[in-house]
Amino acid sequence: MPTPNPRAQGRALLERVRAGVAPGPLTRFAPAPTGWLHLGHLVNAVWVWGIARSLGGRVLLRVEDHDRTRCRPEFEAGLIEDLDWLGLEPDAGMDPVLRQSERGAAYEAELRGLEARGLAYGCRCSRKAIAAAAGDAPDVETPYPGTCRALGLPPDAGLGVRIPLEPGVEAFEDLRLGPQEQEPARQCGDLLARDRLGHWTYQYCVVVDDRDQGVDLVVRGEDLLSSTGRQLRLARILGRPAPPRFLHHPLILRRDGSKLSKANRDTGLRDLRAAGHPPQALLGEAAALSGLLDRPRPLRAADLPSLFTG
Repeated sequence: MPTPNPRAQGRALLERVRAGVAPGPLTRFAPAPTGWLHLGHLVNAVWVWGIARSLGGRVLLRVEDHDRTRCRPEFEAGLIEDLDWLGLEPDAGMDPVLRQSERGAAYEAELRGLEARGLAYGCRCSRKAIAAAAGDAPDVETPYPGTCRALGLPPDAGLGVRIPLEPGVEAFEDLRLGPQEQEPARQCGDLLARDRLGHWTYQYCVVVDDRDQGVDLVVRGEDLLSSTGRQLRLARILGRPAPPRFLHHPLILRRDGSKLSKANRDTGLRDLRAAGHPPQALLGEAAALSGLLDRPRPLRAADLPSLFTG
């Protein structure tokens, strides 16, 4: 059986993306500053910048720091420094940087609008209680069973806020993986927008931000594929008739098959920099690890479009 040719695959993928998005798309690199960047982030950056530059598009930088318990300013400063060292320059979002921690008023206004339409309600259930009632471990995503939906609780302080998701299939075309079907109501139940402690959730913030910033192409890892159906559903609830198109790229994994994570301190860019690895070597390593090269070779940021144009 012939070995797949990364260049041919990259060209074919680019043609599918080109056919699926408007000319000059706006995509985004949107890390959460809960730790230093690692090779998994770099894989995402290679795909984001490579595809955007190949299509004459733009890259937006967004800091997704909605989790105020784990995000730190030094991690944000570090990610911007690392991007500069790598030669990966955002086209938008730097002046000022959009931080989710500063978007509370926008998220609240959107929620009040949903409440006025009967599309948001207060919820007193904790994640732990929902998991326990279903017999799941606390770290497992348990579909919310709708316990508070009919209670008429206002979405006030001290209560979580949920957005009802009615049953039904969300069918969409992933620009790399092809046709997909998901059932958000079965996967997650009514979507949590704000928890009982007043923290905004990723699923809610990212949809509001993509709409407000005009992002029309989302390039991200396969670990987020399962979130896509609920985000498409929410985008339409929020009044976005044409949500972004999505492309989910391969993940790089540890030897035990788990994905790289900041919590496990895997292959941090800071450690690799300190060990003397040049940026060109790391860009080439990330491209090879995600299937865009058959073997690592040095790449400059300006070379990334060639991974898709051949």
